[in-house]
Amino acid sequence: MAGRAPRPHRRDRSGLDGARFAVVAARFNERISKRLLAGAMQALSSAGVIDEAVEVHWVPGSFELPQAAALLARSGRHAAIVCVGCVIKGETPHFDFVAGQAAAGIQQVALETGVPATFGVITALTEAQALARSGGEVGNRGQEAAEAALEMAAFVHAQRSRKGGSSGGGPRRRRARAGSAPDRRGGGALRGRPGSE
Repeated sequence: MAGRAPRPHRRDRSGLDGARFAVVAARFNERISKRLLAGAMQALSSAGVIDEAVEVHWVPGSFELPQAAALLARSGRHAAIVCVGCVIKGETPHFDFVAGQAAAGIQQVALETGVPATFGVITALTEAQALARSGGEVGNRGQEAAEAALEMAAFVHAQRSRKGGSSGGGPRRRRARAGSAPDRRGGGALRGRPGSE
């Protein structure tokens, strides 16, 4: 049974004044994607993000969302990336590959860059289900993804501020101690650390 996403947590967004966001939309099933994009833009606008602070990029399909999101996240220009699209199951397993890789790829972008990348991709069995999830009776997954992006951008900003770090994108890397060298596996593990052998 489908349901709406939980109400967004109203995290303090004062550190996000002037922050830029990106929305990447898949053209495949464009009628649905346009509705998702409208929901995402409405959520960002309701949170006080001006239109000029939002970049919208279109890609061929949901499979291409992660690549576009990765390029945008690595640019350092965005507090978060919202990905929207729609994959409707057909008669072949193609649906499973596209939907799974889109989800995994978008998650990988967030984990590898430190820039929130949210999943507003509908995976439906029928067009009617997709319409219900793109502004119909079950909500709008684009709006929900934008709300998640806002919340995660505020979370990331707050965590980086607490540590005295920058608010720019990118993961933090652990520095090796002077004089220590990576072990022979080449993974950068320090010799002499417990459990590194």
